[in-house]
Amino acid sequence: MAGDYWNHNVAFHRRIVRDAALRGGNALDVGCGDGLLLAHLATVCRCVVGLDPDVQVVARARRRLEQNPQAEVLLDDVMDPDLPQRIGTFETVSCVATLHHLPLEPALARLSELVAPGGRLIVVGLAANGSLWDWVLSALAVLPLRVVGTLRRETPDIGVVTRPPRQTLAEIRAAASRLLPGATIRRRFYYRYTLIWDRPAQGVS
Repeated sequence: MAGDYWNHNVAFHRRIVRDAALRGGNALDVGCGDGLLLAHLATVCRCVVGLDPDVQVVARARRRLEQNPQAEVLLDDVMDPDLPQRIGTFETVSCVATLHHLPLEPALARLSELVAPGGRLIVVGLAANGSLWDWVLSALAVLPLRVVGTLRRETPDIGVVTRPPRQTLAEIRAAASRLLPGATIRRRFYYRYTLIWDRPAQGVS
């Protein structure tokens, strides 16, 4: 697809799109940035919506998606109190490298509100190193990630606001266990973790 590039976040796009294709329906990408993931989701979903509070990246995303009539990019804050009433719910809600920009527990609660019955929340996040094991794993990943980045011609800076993570993976697990029962959190390559949560279908308890 024109305008594609690769970095540690884009490394997860293919699996998100493949997962969303299993449900189809509508998809929401929270913190959509320049719209790259949204453009790929538009190939497998009926309707896609991107949210981002950054005026400049929203303009870039809209340019990327101007030929996709089923795509909409909103200049909006996911934590806006009336957002769920304005945009409804979605079969797939993705949130890539965005959760650590938000207050953790309120954001998890809000993201869950946006998932339709039978839908799925997919978070690809960054966590702070807290334990000795966290630091060891990060150190061990440095060399292989440099090699992969060189081979893939990594584009690390795409002109969006970045921020170091504040919560450790242990803290994120604890918050998810309280707010998203049944969520699966796994440490991943590229200094990332994934959080997957399924909202039960209507009539299923």
